[in-house]
Amino acid sequence: MKAIIRITATCLPLLASVARAEVAKTWEEAHARVTPIASQSPAKRELKGLVVAGYQGWFGAEGDGSGLGWKHYGGKNLGPGKCGFDLWPDMGEMGEDERYPTPFRHRDGTVATLFSSYNAKTVDRHFKWMADYGIDGVMLQRFGVTLKSPQTYDFGTTVMRNVRNGAANHGRNWSMMYDLSGMKAEDVVPVITADWKRLVDSGKILRDSGYLHHGGKPLVTVWGVGFNDKRAYGLEECSRLVDFLKAEGNAVMLGIPYYWRDLNRDSVADPALLELLGKADIISPWSIGRYNGSDAVAKNLPKRLSADLAWAKEKQVGYIPVIFPGFSWRNLEKGRGRDAPLNAIPREGGRFLWQQAVEAKKAGAEMIYVAMFDEVDESTAILKASNNPPTGESSFVTYDGLPPDHYLWLTGEIGKMLSGPAGGEYPMPER
Repeated sequence: MKAIIRITATCLPLLASVARAEVAKTWEEAHARVTPIASQSPAKRELKGLVVAGYQGWFGAEGDGSGLGWKHYGGKNLGPGKCGFDLWPDMGEMGEDERYPTPFRHRDGTVATLFSSYNAKTVDRHFKWMADYGIDGVMLQRFGVTLKSPQTYDFGTTVMRNVRNGAANHGRNWSMMYDLSGMKAEDVVPVITADWKRLVDSGKILRDSGYLHHGGKPLVTVWGVGFNDKRAYGLEECSRLVDFLKAEGNAVMLGIPYYWRDLNRDSVADPALLELLGKADIISPWSIGRYNGSDAVAKNLPKRLSADLAWAKEKQVGYIPVIFPGFSWRNLEKGRGRDAPLNAIPREGGRFLWQQAVEAKKAGAEMIYVAMFDEVDESTAILKASNNPPTGESSFVTYDGLPPDHYLWLTGEIGKMLSGPAGGEYPMPER
């Protein structure tokens, strides 16, 4: 990988300075907490040539200080048979103040613990892992529906601060990705624009040394554009939001359906989508679940990527493919009253992820987005995961006996391949 911005030891005390009690109760308090971080510089890091991961940052725990209890693990009734994730994170390196006890038990009877994104120490650890394995950084998810109450707004802002400090402490990069899922049409433009202005003006996020740029401009992503899953908002709201962000001097990336060119299946059938994508600086089709094994990837992905990249080149729009290591959401679907198989898309020891990266490289992609760093809900995470998850009513997938850091290591190897010479077959490296 290319050299990353270095930081001085003066950045290291940032962890202690951001410790917080409960989330804000009022908007005045929530907005007052949007502030700059201690370590900032005018340096700009371009996305081109990098491998970045999505960072959900939505996990909360009972006892993490937020007062919101378990978030995204299964809610207040979290316990065996009642959880919303299939991949148990490896907690072996976590300090005692990062381990939150659960009702789950390991085979030997010990209490199983989970982490919280609200804990600055844990998020900093995640960024240390990125540095250790050569992963360039993340795109932080900021969910529009959470910006409507001071409590959830402040939780997300705290996680954002943790991410900003983690990136600064370990020379990594980050940028903002707004996820519009679940938003009302009338909220999309006013809520997102007001938040962005506050983050830039009060939070000074664009002064962060590791904030990602594209074409010399700050990069901001809008995810959830053009999907046909009965969203309350449409292309008109998305277009107005893109116009605002570009007028503010930003490069805009759009997270879009996999079949966007076809205008069918997961995409709306409206040709106006293609007009909107032509205004973007980067497009990123969502590929999760579109193939179920490395053989299917090798058979189907080259043609799809080739046509996508040809369109992007003609329109002078950047293109970042999404790759993912596997998929399982049995427990999440059970909570919704639906049945789903465990380990629906096996990881194949990393071959599935590697093959996607190989096809992206061969097709000429110049940057890659890995979904996701911490997504244990649908088991697409690359963080360190446990091969000894709890036993009982809930079933969990593992890394099949591979080291807990296997997918961090492999993602780092993907970065080396992407930045290396073109040509050849790119066999999966041995560790």
